Amino acid sequence: MDLPVNLPEKLYLLAYDPRRERTTQHSSLNLLLQAASLTELLRRGLVREDGRTPVARVRGAEASAGLDPYSARLLDQIREKRPHGWSWWVGHARSTGRDQPIRVVRDGLAEAGWIGLRPHRVAGLFPVTLVTLKEPRVREALAESVAASLKSPLSRVDPADAALTALVAAGRLRAALSPRHTREYRGRIAKLAPAAGPVPKALRMALAWRMANHTAEVAAVG
Repeated sequence: MDLPVNLPEKLYLLAYDPRRERTTQHSSLNLLLQAASLTELLRRGLVREDGRTPVARVRGAEASAGLDPYSARLLDQIREKRPHGWSWWVGHARSTGRDQPIRVVRDGLAEAGWIGLRPHRVAGLFPVTLVTLKEPRVREALAESVAASLKSPLSRVDPADAALTALVAAGRLRAALSPRHTREYRGRIAKLAPAAGPVPKALRMALAWRMANHTAEVAAVG
């Protein structure tokens, strides 16, 4: 069975809840997808780390061949903007609008035929888009890959699966890895993390900053 090859696509599908026909953890999913795109670019050698800063290594149309639409867009942004650290790039994922990772990755999966999109109105008034899996076994296979990466001999774990699992753990994606399993396999996750480079740590920092800002905003209102 064929599976998506890019990390953002895999992570989106893992975050999807088939029963509710939508993704879970919307408050943090944009950050997770941004981190997945950075990891994909690093894994493919399209960016390198220069003094804790991602720098684009390849120019030209061939650089984005095979990339999902969001990762290709992010590569262009890294080329064009002045240097920033990994945490900055993770934390500056858009959270609204058509350019946010959730929308771009979702639309790319739909165009590639992995998911279907159906317009719907809640209470007959509010427009939403319902997402359906074209082949539910794809998500099941991805979840099995995460589980296997925690239990299989380390030498037999595919680097892409190791990176995906490290991101799932760092992003606390409960739909793919329960808090109990995250604690239980903490040591193994630490061994898988190098496959994602510095991104899991940057993701944890970005999530902590967002939570701190949200807490401060609530305190100011209250």
